[in-house]
Amino acid sequence: MAEKITQTAGRDQLGDFAPMFAHLNDDVLFGEVWNTEAIDIKTKCIITVVSLMASGITDSSLTYHLQNAKAHGVTKEEIAAIITHATMYTGWPKGWAVFRLAKEVWKENEPATNEKDRYQNSIFFPLGEPNPYGKYFVGQSYLAQISKEQIPVFNVTFEPGCRNNWHIHNVGSADVSRETASGAAVSASLARAPSRALSGGGQILICVGGRGWYQEEGKEAVELLPGSVVNIRAGVKHWHGAAKDSWFSHLALEIPAEEGSTTWCEPVSDEDYGKLQ
Repeated sequence: MAEKITQTAGRDQLGDFAPMFAHLNDDVLFGEVWNTEAIDIKTKCIITVVSLMASGITDSSLTYHLQNAKAHGVTKEEIAAIITHATMYTGWPKGWAVFRLAKEVWKENEPATNEKDRYQNSIFFPLGEPNPYGKYFVGQSYLAQISKEQIPVFNVTFEPGCRNNWHIHNVGSADVSRETASGAAVSASLARAPSRALSGGGQILICVGGRGWYQEEGKEAVELLPGSVVNIRAGVKHWHGAAKDSWFSHLALEIPAEEGSTTWCEPVSDEDYGKLQ
């Protein structure tokens, strides 16, 4: 038999002042609607969280329903994916507000056993597995897919000192559509190649933990901290990664593009990277 939901908050807090409201809250909403068997309690918890998020409700009532969702089996990874997906429809400010509450509800209680675990406990999104594109990185990185719908979203995590190679997100002809880890002569010519007028392309980075760097070719490196947002246009040669003394994570939103691809170029030199403070 399914668990029966009971609620007394209405009568406890408003029984004398608003008895009808208390009755509707305790007996109808929780007593009847929450106990219908067409969908399970976990699904109802998810629907409720998303409904409150869409309405802009981010007070103690949402905290209660996040706690209820966790108590009925919604995992940290699931709630991260749920909030991310809903954010695409409800807006980024609501997503950030809900994540701040959810991070507290799903806070890890077990002590971290190593540096990686300690860093994982400091951010909401999972680190994932060792990055399958590791051959294009200096140092160790990790990749976790957060959302597959609409715009793919990945959490990319860099260990201290890790950074990816210079690279270009392309749209256009086959001349710039191949992936390569070859030298500077090839990459420089690709970086100067004009793109055809095709739609989309590029990438958005949203920093969620630690400290890192972003640099476009010909420009100074920019420090990245949680909350930093980087808009990368198609055809721009760039790199990003962690500071020397800090882990770093960012969400990567891949903007769909006609004939889109990535060209991997030369690594960031130790000399240039070493100059960053």
